[in-house]
Amino acid sequence: MYSSKITGLGYYVPENVVTNDDLAKLMDTNDAWIQERTGIKERRHIKKGDGNSTSIMGAKASRIALDRAELSPDDIDMIVFATLSPDMYFPGGGVEVQEMLGMRTVPALDVRNQCSGFIYAISVADQFVKTGMYKHILVIGSENHSGGLDFSDRGRSVSVIFGDGAGAAIVSRNESGEGGILSTHLHSEGKHKDELSLKGPSTGYWVPQIIAENPQEDIPYYPYMNGQFVFKHAIVRFAEVIQEGLESNDLEVGDIDMLIPHQANLRISQFIQHKLKLEDDKVFNNIQKYGNTTAASIPIALTEAWEMGKIKKGDLVVLAAFGSGFTWGSAIIRW
Repeated sequence: MYSSKITGLGYYVPENVVTNDDLAKLMDTNDAWIQERTGIKERRHIKKGDGNSTSIMGAKASRIALDRAELSPDDIDMIVFATLSPDMYFPGGGVEVQEMLGMRTVPALDVRNQCSGFIYAISVADQFVKTGMYKHILVIGSENHSGGLDFSDRGRSVSVIFGDGAGAAIVSRNESGEGGILSTHLHSEGKHKDELSLKGPSTGYWVPQIIAENPQEDIPYYPYMNGQFVFKHAIVRFAEVIQEGLESNDLEVGDIDMLIPHQANLRISQFIQHKLKLEDDKVFNNIQKYGNTTAASIPIALTEAWEMGKIKKGDLVVLAAFGSGFTWGSAIIRW
């Protein structure tokens, strides 16, 4: 049995910065209201004509990760692409990135676990490497939220939260035997699936039916979120799955050098930090700049933290996420 490690990281966000004041011109909101409830000051949105899409941003982040891992696209044995906002209903983003990077024939797997997508994708890659089936796997989290948000007063509680962007990681066989991904832990609880969801279009709710049957004040093709319900469950599951990961490796909270939580809401991250009694320099947040980028949030934050020198060789890095499904998970990594 082999072990795996992250050998390359990269991220990409669109150049178009959208501030809270910009959103206040579109809906009844303001900077103070948004920052108080979410901690977000600005986010990035794809701008029409800028040449970006979910898959294109994923490819841009992947090129950076490949370069840092000193690998070429031909070295990759598999793609695992996590997103809730693919360019097309089908096929998925994995094969699009495969074409964009000019890769050889390799399997491409798409993961649909929303905010927990990158953790699930890392776990899948880790298992394939551990069994010896593949040596280098490209893991991507990428999202284009802005094209599907309701920027009217009706949608303000959700639309102010989300941003666009992509992050990528190369998960490789750990030849040195030092450090690497120690364990991953995945969970779901489907009874709460309706509390954070987008119900159409889908095979049960195709576009013509949506248009014909729904008044304009009740549009199911915009995201719905029961914010307080999600918050209450998130703070419980975050703490549980972090503790689960630590205990499975005979570690304690005090051993954590850097916690990278999914950037859902700064208040959630702060609550978890307080509950675990972690110092400020042990938790990395960048939701203030990028908003919630769902499957892209952890790889973007992980890459930024590494670029800033906040993650060093030998550090214990904990990744944790919670989101729609409900799904949640953690990854324990010795850098």
